[in-house]
Amino acid sequence: MQLLYLISAMCYYVLYYVTGYRRAVVRENLINSFPEKSVKELIIIEKEFYRYLSDLSVEIMKMASISEKEIKKRLKFTNLHLIEAHFEKGESVLACTGHYGNWEWGMMSLGLNLSEKAYVIYKPLSNGIFDDWFLKIRSRFGNTAVPMRQTLRVLTAAKATPSIFCFAADQSPVHGESHYWIDFLNQDTPALLGLEKIALQTNRPIFYFRLKHIKRGCYEVDCVPICPKPEETDQYEITNRHFKLLEEIIKEEPSYWLWSHRRWKNKRQHV
Repeated sequence: MQLLYLISAMCYYVLYYVTGYRRAVVRENLINSFPEKSVKELIIIEKEFYRYLSDLSVEIMKMASISEKEIKKRLKFTNLHLIEAHFEKGESVLACTGHYGNWEWGMMSLGLNLSEKAYVIYKPLSNGIFDDWFLKIRSRFGNTAVPMRQTLRVLTAAKATPSIFCFAADQSPVHGESHYWIDFLNQDTPALLGLEKIALQTNRPIFYFRLKHIKRGCYEVDCVPICPKPEETDQYEITNRHFKLLEEIIKEEPSYWLWSHRRWKNKRQHV
């Protein structure tokens, strides 16, 4: 890891100062998300983000060879007993998180820390070679990675035994499929409704994996119950809850969210 972090330091210099990788996207996202901050404050966040993006890149590379012992040492879960309590009663649960911190390590570690089967929903990459590589490393420790469009089929097949299905809830919907918009980080944001739809169909309790960056290469994931009984919620209440929680986390430590993602490229079509 020490060698990888030396590489990360060089990557930061290249990404930020040489190539300016998506710097216009990052800067626009930060300006629109934090209108109350000064230019100086935003540039500090911007540089911290690129430093972390470089660390994240080498940490993802390490996923191909990291041992069970090391990943458990570097990423710890808290309050997993709340999920295990449902498993002990023969119940399944749903979970969600955002592209915050090293979400890849967090999802990779699920299979090592839970007594029942973990399914991680993902959006396939357009590059088949990278997609195959990610599929392999995400499944190293017992997880089953499920392409987004196969979620219902796999959910039905797995309904006989307790399990957890985990969603990256801040992904962008496909253009033209945005049926719900939310005020997120001061911007009109299209939201995926897959988690809420499945929760209402199954009435499975929902947890949020609240990831915190402790120090370089070390994280903590708190399992936060956000909806014990989905059938008792109002329309869009579940979606509003997990977006609000993610927004609070981002505002606390903004440099660890994926600002280089073109999250707001799709605009609402007003009739």
